[in-house]
Formats: sequence, C-alpha cells, structure tokens
Amino acid sequence: MSRINSFLRQPIVVALVLIVFLLYLGEALSPGFATGGQILRLLIVASLLGIIAAGQNVVILGGREGIDLSVGGVVSLSAIIAGNVMNGADGGILPAVGACLAAGAFFGLLNGLGVTLLRIPPLVMTLGMLGVLQGLLVVIRMGIPSGQAAPALSRFVTQPFAYGIPGIIWLWIMIGIVMALMLNRTVFGHRIYAIGSNEHAAYMAGVPVGIIRIALFVISGMFAAIAGLCLLGYSGTSFANVGEQYMLPSIIAVVFGGTSLAGGKGGYTGTMAGAVLLVILQSILTTINIEESGRQMVFGATLLLLMMFYGRGRAMRA
Repeated sequence: MSRINSFLRQPIVVALVLIVFLLYLGEALSPGFATGGQILRLLIVASLLGIIAAGQNVVILGGREGIDLSVGGVVSLSAIIAGNVMNGADGGILPAVGACLAAGAFFGLLNGLGVTLLRIPPLVMTLGMLGVLQGLLVVIRMGIPSGQAAPALSRFVTQPFAYGIPGIIWLWIMIGIVMALMLNRTVFGHRIYAIGSNEHAAYMAGVPVGIIRIALFVISGMFAAIAGLCLLGYSGTSFANVGEQYMLPSIIAVVFGGTSLAGGKGGYTGTMAGAVLLVILQSILTTINIEESGRQMVFGATLLLLMMFYGRGRAMRA
C-alpha cells in the first residue's frame, strides 16, 4: 500500500489523472471538446507553453530562487524578429531561426551575467530585463503587428506533419527526449541538480557554478526564442505583447510537474504534463466564457495553491 500511495502521489500521475478528468469535464460542458481534432489543437498550444517551460524548468532546477520572468518579452521579441526576417518567404526561415536563437541567447546571457557576476537576485534581474524588452518592443513597433510567417512555418506548426500529428508536437517530443537525456545522463545535467541542491557544496566539489548558472539562463532565452518563432507560425503575425500570456503559466507548469522552486529536485516530464493540464484548464475557462482577467486570477490562485500543497518542494517531489 505504501508503494501504491507513493506512486499515486507522484506529480506526473496527479497531472495525468487531472488531465483525464478535465477532458471529461470539458466534454460534458461542450460536446466535442475531447474529440481527436480538438485534442490535437490543444496539444499545439500546450507545445508552445511547454517549450517555454523547458527553459524555465532548468533555471528553477538550478536553485537560488531562480525564476526567469523575462521569457514573455523574449517570446514577443523573437516573434517580431522572425516575422520581419522571413516576411512571408520560406527562404527566410533559416535566417529567422538563427536571428531568434541569437537574440534569445543574448538576453539570456545578460540575465545570467547579472545574476552571477553582479549577484542580482534572479527575480529582480529578469523582471528588470522584462521591462527593458517591453520598452524595446514599444520603441520598435509601437504595438502594431509586424512581419508575416512563412507558409512552410505555418504548415509546420498547424498542419499534420507525420502520422497526422503537427510538426510542433514532434518538436516538443524531441525537446522532451533531449531534456530527459541531458538532465539524467550527462555531467551537465548532474551539475544542475548539484548546484540546485547545495550550491556551496557543488562549488567545493569543483563544479563551475557561475558558468553553469549563466548557461541555464542562456538555455532559457533560447527556448523562449524557439517558442516565439513557433508562435509566429501559429498566429501568422506578431504583436508587441504576444508572449506575456505565457510567463505565469510557464512557472505553474514547472511547479505542478513536481519541480521544487528551491531547486535541485524535479524534471521535465512532469512539466510537459503540467503544460497540457494548464492548456486544457484554460480552454475550459474559455468555454464557460471566463474573461482573460478571470483566467489570470485563476492561474495566480492555482500557483498559490500549488505552493501550499507542495510545501516549496518538500512533498511530492519528482
């Protein structure tokens, strides 16, 4: 019985049970909610959130109360960069990918340097960076839609790519596999857990704590940039604040997946389940005509409840 209870209390099991429950609830509220086509559309949106949450996940695992609040700004900036570089032409996709990754890595590097060298708390550093990015976006586009997605990118994100599944879902699956291998099978992944569990002990053991932490923010910025590129393919065009809606859900997905905000414990598989769960919840709230402000209140309350339930990672750790 103890093994069964332990299994049932695992975050990913809880998330999967809630996903099934919410699908049944959505079907009851709106017949057709749990059809195959609708589930694929929900998974596309979950993929966008899950890609952002991948970067958020590694930053949080690194400890020191690490949370990247700048991901929304990086997503918005990357979508605008990609839209203007490709400007509706398939030939511009590769240059757009390179430009987005470079931008995401650059702002992630600035975050990492500020946290590591200047000893600025991650919350303060990334919140300040978010303000810089928001101001930069206003200066660049003044809130006006800018650029256009290439047809091939839109097809990759929204149309069946292989076995009837859109390309972005396959991309998300690949990211999940890479994340699992990196965190569990590489020295770099073991070092992430080490500095998240006890930074001082990791430093005394010879782990390059500063370099690792900088790398985590760079990774977060690059994942946010990839999500911005995919978001452009999903929507067809970009707005200055298009990425802001993903900041809070990306944190909730990580926490619900069982990753401790104190760092050092958790994984990405649970985060993927958390992303799916949040997207289904958001869809149900939309179905019952809850406005955006109400959905944000629900997400904020969910995060607070999760923090109380998880006890800052002491219980139900993955």
